[in-house]
Amino acid sequence: MTVGVAIIGSGFGGIGAAIRLQRAGIKDFVILERASDLGGTWRDNTYPGCRCDVPSNLYSFSFALNPGWTNSYSYQPEIWAYLRKVAQQNNLLPLMRFDHDVSDISFNDETQTWRLTTSQGPVEARSVILATGGLAEPRMPDIDGINDFAGPILHTGRWDSSVDLANQRVAVIGTGASAIQLVPQIAGEVAHLDVYQRSAPWVLPHTGHVVRERSKWLYRLVPGTQRLVRSATYWLRELMVLGFVKDPSRMTKAEQQARDHLQAQIADPSLREKLTPNYRLGCKRVLISDDYYPALTRDNVDLVTTPIRSIEAGGVRTSDGELHPCDVLVAATGFYVTDNPIGQKVHGEGGVVLADAFRGDLTNYKGTMFPGFPNLFMLVGPNTALGHSSMVFMIESQLNYAVDALATITSQGALVSPTPQAAEAWTTLLHEKLPSTVWGTGCASWYLNDKGENTTIWPDFTFKFRKATRHFDPADHLIEH
Repeated sequence: MTVGVAIIGSGFGGIGAAIRLQRAGIKDFVILERASDLGGTWRDNTYPGCRCDVPSNLYSFSFALNPGWTNSYSYQPEIWAYLRKVAQQNNLLPLMRFDHDVSDISFNDETQTWRLTTSQGPVEARSVILATGGLAEPRMPDIDGINDFAGPILHTGRWDSSVDLANQRVAVIGTGASAIQLVPQIAGEVAHLDVYQRSAPWVLPHTGHVVRERSKWLYRLVPGTQRLVRSATYWLRELMVLGFVKDPSRMTKAEQQARDHLQAQIADPSLREKLTPNYRLGCKRVLISDDYYPALTRDNVDLVTTPIRSIEAGGVRTSDGELHPCDVLVAATGFYVTDNPIGQKVHGEGGVVLADAFRGDLTNYKGTMFPGFPNLFMLVGPNTALGHSSMVFMIESQLNYAVDALATITSQGALVSPTPQAAEAWTTLLHEKLPSTVWGTGCASWYLNDKGENTTIWPDFTFKFRKATRHFDPADHLIEH
């Protein structure tokens, strides 16, 4: 198969890229998806309670608002259905190649094209858009003996609904975003639940609610009202940047709100102490929940803060020597982000590996292009993720630049890559901003690479990123014909 543009992935990034290419008049493209259906993160994460922690009106395409959201913070099935609907409305299904697992993406210096090795045969493309996302590869915990466990082992990112948790002894390892959604859902059905916490998360009250029918009616009748709500939500979220980036000491008010929330829901002083974070709010992902703390107070639930020593056939052994029996092990341990395996599969000019960008050894241009990787674009690339707002906004911002660049590539038959100078300037700017942000205050998080560098989060207002990516600037690029 030979195409002009190969899009890898069919989540928000892949679907958004395809629609933007269509609207730019670029028709020669294909979407390669390793699974048998579209949806990316929102297809794969099916654990009980899975929902978005960004308001629905903001966590959607600006060009495809959904007046029918049933909750102000949507659950996984509804977001997945939304993506399928958008794809169908834009006639994308015929352009999708399912069950095409891409194992290698290499630039051919002789043909000046990208050669993709897939499970269904090779694909040659003039340009590539990596839309595989940052939360695509589940990370299992690196604990001695985990392979010796006798029962089922689940990961929240690859949930197996055929495993019946009713009346089982269950261990959940991790207390991040998926764990605080999952734990309240299963606590009432299991015989016993141990929740293993390494560091306490900051948890704020949840403002999610069922959307009233009259609101849906108004959104359908007067779409501008939904855009107004979306805009208000966006700007309220941007205010958080004042604390995250400009002055982390501003987070004290939000921290007090979280402490009050903890105080109101946890009466036991000992448990409350275990659940009190010892780092600045925002340094790790901020969580929202009204039912996580109450779930931990159930008689059949224990919060375990003693470090795990090993896993054995019959349970989890902590560093104090105690064996905690369990029948089912659940890893709520996140994903490979700064070490996403997709980076090891992409080889540019001279065999340079894209993974070096997240290791901090390769400069990047606006988190989207890289020197030595002509005609290759990465959505949700280095320092484009967010700790406060909608990734869909960032993806659409990247697509403004990427599709503009692809118009030049297509019309001129060109090879385009950022100049080393432009990439160095962009990367240096980020390195100057990051140490003074909340993510540089000393906690360990999945935002940091193995050097302790934040190569994940965008360290400024999102409207500044939108401005920086509003169009393709030829002066910052090498354009070869």
